[in-house]
Amino acid sequence: MTDFSAIDRRKVLLMGGGLAAMAAGGTPAFAQKAKPIKVAAIYTVPVEQQWVSRIDKALKAAQARGDVTYKFSENVANTDYERVMRQYAQEGNDLIVGESFAVERAARKVASDYPKTAFLMGSSFGPTKPNYSVFDNWIHEPSFLTGMVAGKATKSNIIGMVGGYAIPEVNRLMFAFMDGARSVNPKVKFIVSFINSWYDPPKAKEAAFAMIDKGADVMYAERFGVTDAAKERGVKAIGNVIDTAAQYPGVVIASALWHMEPTIDRAVKAVTAGTFEAVDYGQYSFMAHGGASLAPLDPKLVPADVIELVKAKEKEIADGLFRVDVNDAEPKSTL
Repeated sequence: MTDFSAIDRRKVLLMGGGLAAMAAGGTPAFAQKAKPIKVAAIYTVPVEQQWVSRIDKALKAAQARGDVTYKFSENVANTDYERVMRQYAQEGNDLIVGESFAVERAARKVASDYPKTAFLMGSSFGPTKPNYSVFDNWIHEPSFLTGMVAGKATKSNIIGMVGGYAIPEVNRLMFAFMDGARSVNPKVKFIVSFINSWYDPPKAKEAAFAMIDKGADVMYAERFGVTDAAKERGVKAIGNVIDTAAQYPGVVIASALWHMEPTIDRAVKAVTAGTFEAVDYGQYSFMAHGGASLAPLDPKLVPADVIELVKAKEKEIADGLFRVDVNDAEPKSTL
């Protein structure tokens, strides 16, 4: 995910009339394709970064099954994104996957120029006919559950939270986490900061150190580097998107996980069948579709009564009896 915090992205699509023109016209007759289809992905950060690693994992699984051939470009600068997209489209890739948060207009223009190519892009906007579908990591539900664990774990009643950018995709997860913590511990306070980078572990680590110095004894690790600080200072950490408990034993006590397989598998199936359409795949990141989950809680780190409490709430979510609020506003410190 790339820096787009300086711009209100919901205004970008209203600038000019170009995107309205893109939406005009009918759905192209996508031809049915033989397996494996050709997939290319474009990432603006290293492939091991949390968010991108989930997409990469799902595409590699599809390749292992023989459903796709897969190649990618990583660390692509915003200024070079359009060129790479066009190159992959010109090469005849059937599906192009990426993250258009900072390059919405350019990405949609490329898609309009290649109507026979399917595009599946991370975005907080909607799809554009005929061939531009969108997705996002809607893992607010397990984020709420990890907040419950954190709220019960803190002794100082101070939780530190380090995020990348204050954009909706990050904000909603942090708010859900905060709501979960407050649901079990009304006294909890939060220290919140953003490092304005998607991948700067040293900067995230320093931000975490500052929070721990102010009394935080549980850290919400939205970015790489935070858990390292927690380990060095002997406090606990909450994981986001991926599970690093094995790498940080005794430090990471809960993680909200994103599973991109339900999204990728549906898109690949549609392209292969010749039925791909411009739709929002966001729902497939919900727990109900297997797109998000709570990592298993270790009874050595989380008391049995807390595990029982969290599991009960998880069941309520699954049964439709509890809905986690979605709040895209920027979270603020409450300490």
